[in-house]
Amino acid sequence: MSTTPTGLSGRRRRRVRRWLAVVLLLAALAASATAEAQRQWVVAFANVTEEPGVTVEGTGFTGAEIRESFKLAARQFPIDLVLYDNQRNDAKAVANAEAAIGRKVDLYIAYHRGPAANATIAQKLKAAGIPVLAINEPVPGAPLYTLDNAAAGRLAGEALAQFAGRTWANQPTVAVVIGRIAAASERVPERVQGVTDALRARLPAARLTTLDTQGNPAQVTSLLGAFLAAQPGKKVLVAATDDATALAAKSAIESAGRTRDAVIVGQGVDRNIHGGANDRKELDPSNRGSIVLGSVAFYLDRMGYEVLPLAVKVLRGEPVPPRTVTPHKLVTAANVFVEYPPSDMN
Repeated sequence: MSTTPTGLSGRRRRRVRRWLAVVLLLAALAASATAEAQRQWVVAFANVTEEPGVTVEGTGFTGAEIRESFKLAARQFPIDLVLYDNQRNDAKAVANAEAAIGRKVDLYIAYHRGPAANATIAQKLKAAGIPVLAINEPVPGAPLYTLDNAAAGRLAGEALAQFAGRTWANQPTVAVVIGRIAAASERVPERVQGVTDALRARLPAARLTTLDTQGNPAQVTSLLGAFLAAQPGKKVLVAATDDATALAAKSAIESAGRTRDAVIVGQGVDRNIHGGANDRKELDPSNRGSIVLGSVAFYLDRMGYEVLPLAVKVLRGEPVPPRTVTPHKLVTAANVFVEYPPSDMN
């Protein structure tokens, strides 16, 4: 059999070349995967506010809790996190975006309420070739992660209606939505509308009233006290727009001697209602007799764990939905330790 000077036939040489090509391709893929695994992306997060004591989204959560969730979640990903505080100020929000551009970040996460400022931020970052993720307020051209206030409201309304149907069937029942009713900037009216729609669909005979505290729980006692006095002998469903209001409503109902006639659902599931390790806990497995039936979770203290996986997908060039919503859930004494295990309360 004829051979080449190297001792290989043409067929064998072709097999060797193919084998070498496969080896080189696998080596290149392995090197690429290693480089991908080792790469640290620089991601900027511009928070809505970190002013001490200032709560956000009509709940009891603060910007500091949101920031901490991003810091903790970033440890799971190849991310160097750069933090900014928009201070609820348009000029500051734009300046933060400009600073991130100067730093040449790989991705910018914008959390700011201000359509004009957000449009400017979008233009500047697009010109710099930096992708954007938006939180709770649209940024033109950016995927949005957002609360679904209407869905959260519907969950509360449905829970109250189910309780009434199960416990107070055929008894005269009224409903009241109490709290920060008209806070349009935080989309609380969407929450109120969700409650209203659910109650009217499930309990069309129950008269529905709204009581606006303008975000001041100290107003609950007088407003709800007067409402209860005007409803003798009736069962009362109370939908509070936040947890601080829910707890104030509980106190008002107890003061009026109407605990056998009322049930409450709050919104947020912040520390006001599920407590820390050493706090008094309204939602607790040992407190199933409370007139606070539950609260709808907003998980703002876990936002980083929801948003950063989306950020990594954008950085990898993977598709991201144009709108991703918070997975709201009714949290009660029966499931609070599932959603917020005792170890999370430390």
